Amino acid sequence: MPLTDTLRERLIVALDVPDVAEARKVVETLEGEVRFFKIGYQLAFAGGLEFARELKRDGFRVFLDMKLLDIDNTVEKGVANIAAMGFDMLTVHAYPKTMRAAVRAAQGSGLCLLGATVLTSMDDADLTAAGYGASASDLVIARARDAAEAGMGGIVASAQEAQAIRTEIGPEMALVTPGIRPAGADAGDQKRVMTPARAIAAGASHLVVGRPIVAASDRKRAAMDILEEISGVAA
Repeated sequence: MPLTDTLRERLIVALDVPDVAEARKVVETLEGEVRFFKIGYQLAFAGGLEFARELKRDGFRVFLDMKLLDIDNTVEKGVANIAAMGFDMLTVHAYPKTMRAAVRAAQGSGLCLLGATVLTSMDDADLTAAGYGASASDLVIARARDAAEAGMGGIVASAQEAQAIRTEIGPEMALVTPGIRPAGADAGDQKRVMTPARAIAAGASHLVVGRPIVAASDRKRAAMDILEEISGVAA
């Protein structure tokens, strides 16, 4: 499959870098191949929100990975402000009340709300230590069901659960999968990982990739390799 803009937007590069200057270098290096970038806590607290606005002005798509969780009123007002900024995706924790508050705030906007289910750095033992009685896969499915019922735009989950999630929520919702590692890449602190092609084949709509691209000696080549890999399986 040719590398169309639609295909390119299925790859979201995580700008998990120390400052805006480094983030700008990543974006400039990847321009022409990558159209979608994720900004999380690390960069947000170092001028990243203004940089996110800059990216939008330059025609890129922006995913704010804030994983919001608070009382309903605070979540609702925060999401309303983010929606007004014109960003494309935002994460909130996949708790039913939190998601319902977020959906109320985002109505009428173009913001795709994503419910963050279980972090890809966590496994069953981590959930047990945190006091949960369910396995990672069972908890992800339950929260995916809650997200669909709340009217969310999609969820964030490991690609290991993608096929089961698609069975539960159908084909329309976004399924954004972090923990993507090309074959042979170091998993780092990620525990529930999958290769790009397998993730797309399992039902992921978007892949979030950070270190395998950002820490690569040739960032553009690393991104192009992933895009070429998924082009063979993307519908």
